[in-house]
Amino acid sequence: MSTIILAIGLVLCVEGLVFALAPLRMEQILEALRDITPEMRRMIGLVAMALGVVLIWLAKSLGA
Repeated sequence: MSTIILAIGLVLCVEGLVFALAPLRMEQILEALRDITPEMRRMIGLVAMALGVVLIWLAKSLGA
């Protein structure tokens, strides 16, 4: 359970930094996302999720 809370906290920190340090750039990114088809956004999300799983697995195996 503590790992899940840690992961959520890390995500919130990174997301908060993006909005705090580059709010105008974030607006540009959101506008660019509107131009991408839903299928491509889904594929980007799946690739990001898979990469996240691999990084978590790697971190867990190196820390054990």
